[in-house]
Amino acid sequence: MMTEAEGKNKMVNRDKARERARERAKELVNQMTVEERASQLRYDAPAIERLGIPAYNWWGEALHGVARAGVATSFPQAVGMAATFDTELIHRAGDVAATEGRAKYNALSGENDRDIYKGLTFWSPNVNIFRDPRWGRGQETFGEDPYLTSRMGVAYVEGLQGDDENILKSAACAKHFAVHSGPEAVRHEFNAVAGKKDMEETYLPAFKACVQEAGVEAVMGAYNRTNGEPCCGSQTLIQDILRGEWGFQGHFVSDCWAIKDFHENHMVTATPEESAALALKSGCDINCGVTYLHLLKALQAGLVTEEEITEAAVRAFTARYLLGLFEESGYDQIPYEKVECEEHLAVADKLTKESVVLFKNNGILPLSVKEHKTIGVIGPNANSREALVGNYHGTSSRYITVLEGIQDKVGHNGRVLFSEGSHLFKDRVENLAWKNDRIAEAVTVAKHSDVVVLCVGLNETLEGEEGDTGNSYASGDKTDLSLPQCQLDLMEAVFAVGTPVILCLLSGSAIDLSLPDEKAAAVLQLWYPGARGGKAVADILFGDCSPSGKLPVTFYRSLDGMPDFEDYTMKGRTYRYMTGEALYPFGYGLTYGDVAVESVVISAKDDVSRDVSLQVEAVNRGSRETEDVLQIYVKDSESEFAVPNHSLCAFARVSLLPGEKKQITMKVSGQAFCAVNEEGRRIFDSRKYILFVGTGQPDKRTEKLTGKQSVRVDVEF
Repeated sequence: MMTEAEGKNKMVNRDKARERARERAKELVNQMTVEERASQLRYDAPAIERLGIPAYNWWGEALHGVARAGVATSFPQAVGMAATFDTELIHRAGDVAATEGRAKYNALSGENDRDIYKGLTFWSPNVNIFRDPRWGRGQETFGEDPYLTSRMGVAYVEGLQGDDENILKSAACAKHFAVHSGPEAVRHEFNAVAGKKDMEETYLPAFKACVQEAGVEAVMGAYNRTNGEPCCGSQTLIQDILRGEWGFQGHFVSDCWAIKDFHENHMVTATPEESAALALKSGCDINCGVTYLHLLKALQAGLVTEEEITEAAVRAFTARYLLGLFEESGYDQIPYEKVECEEHLAVADKLTKESVVLFKNNGILPLSVKEHKTIGVIGPNANSREALVGNYHGTSSRYITVLEGIQDKVGHNGRVLFSEGSHLFKDRVENLAWKNDRIAEAVTVAKHSDVVVLCVGLNETLEGEEGDTGNSYASGDKTDLSLPQCQLDLMEAVFAVGTPVILCLLSGSAIDLSLPDEKAAAVLQLWYPGARGGKAVADILFGDCSPSGKLPVTFYRSLDGMPDFEDYTMKGRTYRYMTGEALYPFGYGLTYGDVAVESVVISAKDDVSRDVSLQVEAVNRGSRETEDVLQIYVKDSESEFAVPNHSLCAFARVSLLPGEKKQITMKVSGQAFCAVNEEGRRIFDSRKYILFVGTGQPDKRTEKLTGKQSVRVDVEF
């Protein structure tokens, strides 16, 4: 990844390239009739043969690898990628997705296939804040913290868009702007009410970073209203903040069929023509949906001007010129053989290994085939392909489930027994069978095994986007933090056998793990680990590498005290504002090593910018090589506007051999010392701060779980 200075220089040169692209776009658009210009604002823009313009479909997905367009390298779900706390690796993942997107585009457009999902405009990443663990789409995000989300978002955008200053490798899109995180069931009519402080402090920082630091080409609006305005037709969000305050120059796209919600559900307009006009005049350039088919009627009625249609078309074609779609570029030479190549699969494998979070280990891990000759693998997610991929996924040419990964690892050196144990959510696997028809088999497997790997959790049919899941009663959201009853019954039965159990949770969100926390020998969070994720999971279970992931979300004990799902105030939510004790805190994760921060020294401090550099000495006191994540949290105890607890403000991955010490330079941006007042203004409201440096949060629960305290550093300006 680039240095800060290199990044700024790249942004300057990209701006110059945009100016050139915009001039060429103007020349082309000026040759079109108004009808042709309006037609190009649809997501499925038709060809204009007389001008040599091919059809183009703007709708592409690359949330964790190229999605919905056939075979592509499959990464862990986005929330799992966030658990790596590894911006360099996330940047690499973005580059892999862009490379494969180009390879597929080159090949398929050569066959005149310009269908949906096969362009170079990827509607990723999702940088909404995972503010409530019930939200089904939270799995698509980088977690609950705005700083972590901004760092991951910037890295992924930069990877997707590439290093060429003149041509975008692909066009990234930060979504869903803004203040969007459920409930899914009412998103088409819901009004998310958020104060200026919460907007600036929590909901907007990641979007701002993607725009101003990464130069993201596109921003997508949300379905809901924010403070009364529909997000895809919001003067405040699109014009005042995005284009005004932040200087966004790219194109804006609606979420799919969101504009028709204006008149059908939000009731802020009366007709499709009025909805199309509101969106266009607010600055929405591309309509994912069909409402912009009414633009010409809106023009005839005087609701929009030809100049407004023209400006949107110019922005759309500026993006297509920036992608080099009307001229030759080096990206045209990316061959199809790059798709799912060994190099890219290795990136996915590393991502999975870094994403796995170890919650508990009584010493049973890593496993040894010599000690554990018979391994029982049990659970509805043990041999499930659906549990590997999460939502918005591509197709893999091979899938490796957790069961298959363990079988491959053990080979002929031991025995692996398997039982599905239960259905994912129904009370029986076979419709004509008795209730809990697989539990007896699971108990038998447990009794005949030296150790059990119990794989429970969810998949995209139980949590995800409204309309995409089978969970129709909650429209993709969860109603609580519990696993389905059939899985709870399975866990109780397997724990009762007495064989040591390693609990592996495959989910995209927090689940109540109180039972396994008490009774399991080890507990791991696997997220949705990617199509071939079972291999990496097996490598971790058997000690070929150490787990090193950290939680990007809080695992709550329950929903007690949690505000209503529809309440968008941050009070009581996430680690920065919660008052109770977490089961597993944000930033937490164990390793097979024993990494600790031994000393911290302030090496530089700028009293004007408030930037602070620290020399951090970390040591691995354990007997195994491992990676770990150093984390810095800031606490402002003077300002009345400070967040109640503390905030992540820097992190860095470190790899350490047994007994090894390393000095790592870590920088805390001066912005970390700002407080946000009720008017949404960032202010330096204090002179004294505390920085906590460790491998997790400076909270009591993390200290209890790890047996370590963060090193405290007092900073005064």
